This record gives sequence, C-alpha cells and structure tokens, in this order.
Amino acid sequence: MRILVVEDEAKTADYLRKGLSESGYLVEVALNGLDGQHLVQESEFDLVILDVMLPGIDGWQLLQIIRRQGHTPVLFLTARDAVEDRVKGLELGADDYLVKPFSYAELLARVRTLLRRGPPREVEHFQAADLQMDLLKRKVSRNGERLHLTNKEFALLHLLLSREGEVLSRALIASHVWNMNFDSDTNVVDVAIRRLRAKVDDPYPIKLIHTVRGMGYMLEVQS
Repeated sequence: MRILVVEDEAKTADYLRKGLSESGYLVEVALNGLDGQHLVQESEFDLVILDVMLPGIDGWQLLQIIRRQGHTPVLFLTARDAVEDRVKGLELGADDYLVKPFSYAELLARVRTLLRRGPPREVEHFQAADLQMDLLKRKVSRNGERLHLTNKEFALLHLLLSREGEVLSRALIASHVWNMNFDSDTNVVDVAIRRLRAKVDDPYPIKLIHTVRGMGYMLEVQS
C-alpha cells in the first residue's frame, strides 16, 4: 500500500519514511504543501499523513484539496495540540489526528486501522420523513412532490441528509459545499440554508432543517 507523508521537518520525514518502509509500505515524502498537492493530484495513495504547518499551502488547505478528489484516508500528525485544532481537522474531513511528539507504535497502529477500512460505500438514496433524495437521478421530492433545487442547494441538502442528526458547523458546510474557508463575516451559509428551507420546509408542516444556536445546523426528524 502507498502512503504519502507531507512533512516539512526533514528528520521527521526521514524517520517516518524509514519506519513505514520497514513496516512494508511504499512511502513518498513531500517537504511542503505544494509538492504534496502535486503528488495527490498526480498519483493515488492509500493514506496521507499530513502536517498542519507547511510552507506553500498549509495542511488545512491540502486536506480540502484531497477531500474534493475523493475519500483517501488522512491522518494529521502535528504539534498543534489545541482542542480547536483537533476539532477543525476532523470537521474538515480528517480521519484521525495524532499530536507530536508521538510514539511510532501508536502511529503504526492508527495507520493500520485506517488502511483496514474499506472504501466508503456511496449511498444512493436518502430519506427523512417524507423527504426523499435520489443521488443517481438527482431528484428530490417531498410528500411526493418534486422539488427543484439549484446545484448548491442539492449539495447542501445531500450533506445534511448524509449527516442526519449531526450538528454541522458553518465552517464544515462551507468547506464541503463551496470548497472555501469560512469567513465569519460571510453569511453565504445562512443565506443558502434560508433558501433551502423555503423549498424543503416552509410549505410542509414537519420541519426538518434546524438551527442549533451558536453551533450550526442539522437535519433531523423531531417528534
């Protein structure tokens, strides 16, 4: 299996290359974010081990590029140990987060766990109450009535349905639907939610999209 290590500390990168190679993996190393971007766009990897603070583009940005391409597992390996950094990494789509200094045995165990996971099965149909979404046909209906959504509204509803019952922050929604870093001065997410509600919720008695004050939005069938 092929692993890409994106790490700007040469000693750490060499240590990881040697250790993972001895553990039976094919390892490539990028010492900055731009080289990492080039490699993930030109080659296929089974896992990416990614630092946050990188020259060129940082790990947050590179993770978003990786997520736009697919579901390659990403393990953050970084000295940034604040809770908000861990939360941000996971919300942006990382599969795991390990703080430096680290135990190689623990790193290897996490690598093996991530690589054991098969590729996620793409769900083609979603349903919540009388709301239905068919991904293949790109059709959405509620109470048997066809809803006409824009591409961004469809993507937003898909995200909400795929994470039903979870509170999604504005930052997570912005990164997944618009591929952008969320700016607190930008109300693009709130406007999009309002427009989506006008089509999905307003004409119907059961409301599915809910605001969680100070946290974000969620889709849930509430009794």
